[in-house]
Amino acid sequence: MNLKRGQRGRAEVVVETFGKPAHSANPSAGINAVYKMAELIREIGRLEAPVHPTMGQGILELTDIKSSPYPGASVVPDYCRATYDRRLLVGETRESVLKPLLALMREMKSKDPQFEAKAHFATDTQTCYTGNEISGERFFPGWFLEQEDEFVQSALRGLRSAGLNPQVTQYSFCTNGSHYAGEAGIKTVGFGPSREDLAHTIDEYIEVDQLLKAAEGYGGILRAVLQKG
Repeated sequence: MNLKRGQRGRAEVVVETFGKPAHSANPSAGINAVYKMAELIREIGRLEAPVHPTMGQGILELTDIKSSPYPGASVVPDYCRATYDRRLLVGETRESVLKPLLALMREMKSKDPQFEAKAHFATDTQTCYTGNEISGERFFPGWFLEQEDEFVQSALRGLRSAGLNPQVTQYSFCTNGSHYAGEAGIKTVGFGPSREDLAHTIDEYIEVDQLLKAAEGYGGILRAVLQKG
């Protein structure tokens, strides 16, 4: 029931290491891509995270890791892929997010000629009901409006006119505002019932009283913004 004026964005960063297969009874004949990944993960963990005064850190968190071939069946893995969840701050770009990772990989390569790695953003493809496919990188920018921004203030007046007394805060997670505000440049605010810490939980719920008040709040925002326009 609070007014949101921004959020951290989100990106899925894929990190890959490459090795050379060999029988696990003769591992020196190969290059174990998982060992290379383990070294890389350790060094990534030492990278300094960017910080926004309101949004906090641009988090980079390891979320999964896979090797190939799997199951190994007595084979030294020649490939390893790790995925990182990167929480984006305002103004960060695809290039700026990957830059420290690519620089780290070049440094590790200079020290170990057998080290081979890549970093890029995950992509996703979805099929529409028409059968058409939509593809894109999993990179969703952050966005932020100052509290004094007139659009924020209009929305705040609208909520107050509906009998609500919201705080002006920001989302801790990613929303569709990444497109509207972060990519399309459309001024955006967020508002809704329930609590953020319930999102995506097994027993997620919305209290009926909050649902009814939120409906009043949406109407208040619309009236205030349209009157301003």
